[in-house]
Amino acid sequence: MIGEQYQVTSTRRHHSLCSLTDNSEVGPEDEEAGVLLPPTPLQKLTTDLCKDNKTIKDLIIGRRVGFYKVRGEIGYGTFSRVKMAFHALTKDKVALKILDRTRLDSQAQRLLAKEISSMESLHHPNVVCLYEVMETPSRLFLVLEYAGGGDLHNRICTEGKLSDNTGKITFAQILSAITYMHNINIIHRDLKAENVLFTTGGCVKVADFGFSTQISNQSDSLDTFCGSPPYAAPELFRDECYLGPPVDVWAMGVLLFFMVTGTMPFRADTMGKLRRCVIEGAYTVPPWVPGPCQRLIKGILKVVPTERCAIDQMLGCDWLLSVEFPWSLVPPEPMSPLQSLLDSERGGVDVEVEKEVRSSLEELGFTTEHLHNNQPKHSRSPVTGVYRILLHRAQKRRGCDCPPVVRGMVKDPKREGLRAYRGLRHTSKLCVLS
Repeated sequence: MIGEQYQVTSTRRHHSLCSLTDNSEVGPEDEEAGVLLPPTPLQKLTTDLCKDNKTIKDLIIGRRVGFYKVRGEIGYGTFSRVKMAFHALTKDKVALKILDRTRLDSQAQRLLAKEISSMESLHHPNVVCLYEVMETPSRLFLVLEYAGGGDLHNRICTEGKLSDNTGKITFAQILSAITYMHNINIIHRDLKAENVLFTTGGCVKVADFGFSTQISNQSDSLDTFCGSPPYAAPELFRDECYLGPPVDVWAMGVLLFFMVTGTMPFRADTMGKLRRCVIEGAYTVPPWVPGPCQRLIKGILKVVPTERCAIDQMLGCDWLLSVEFPWSLVPPEPMSPLQSLLDSERGGVDVEVEKEVRSSLEELGFTTEHLHNNQPKHSRSPVTGVYRILLHRAQKRRGCDCPPVVRGMVKDPKREGLRAYRGLRHTSKLCVLS
């Protein structure tokens, strides 16, 4: 059962690998002073998980999973449900993706492993953050960043097409996420409006990496048909081997068309007709779409993959010249989740952010020994979950989740385009979410 790993001990002070508590007998100095220190929030929580009847009942019926209090359902998939939850210590909202392991065949298990592997590698303001992974014999839980602002598909279906400026801001953030992913050789392969989420502050988050894959280099061929047919590139319908990046680029073109027109470029009553439309590249951009945006759509939705706009060309296109990011896009060097707290000599996380996270951990009851005894290489640790939540919170306070802005008139397109492109090619420590 989730919770069994959080065992409480009552022996002398020690920090076992199986325990997140720091319980001990009262020391001699405390006995002389007659002082009994109150339990830390971590100690109280771990005690409740093992001894409090209500907490144990909540664990049994699924209202609590590990350190998380589970609330209402916010989505579902073929093999999963997504519920909102709160971290019992930090009080932060999270999205809890619950998968029934008994229903996963071998292919689904491989896809799930790829999803977790991809998300472990992705630390970017426009990509949904993975905080923690928990598992039982029958279920697997992914603790994810909670966006809270709905998805792009529902927004357009409810409110209609996006304005030109809103379209620029939204698409620029999707582009920033895909640029980052491709730079570290991860292909999404399921880009669609339903997988583009919004935070309540308007920041875009690319989600759902169930069909993602990591390649060794950009020229690697793939052969699995992935994703939603309306967003699928022509080479997928031809049952050919294909290159990953152009497939994501095509899907971005479909997304852009949908954002600025409120309709899909390729529509048909049957799969056969849809296939024919996509292979022939049969679509029409409405004349009222601004010229620079039309040129970008037409540059992306090219039937021949090698003729499509490359990511670098999209970053410097006329339509996005006026978009200014508060941070930039190059991937940071990977580092272990807790390394910055355990080794202050290494960089990667801003010093002030590190101090804030360390202070918050100490207030909750996590000590240096806890961090040393729970050094995961991946997300399967409650310490990593707390650390990543606190780190993300600190970085958001410093502008990590701020959407870009449109600056207005661009006087010199060539000079401003070069400036914008160069600005996107430099990294910021605010992007690191280990």
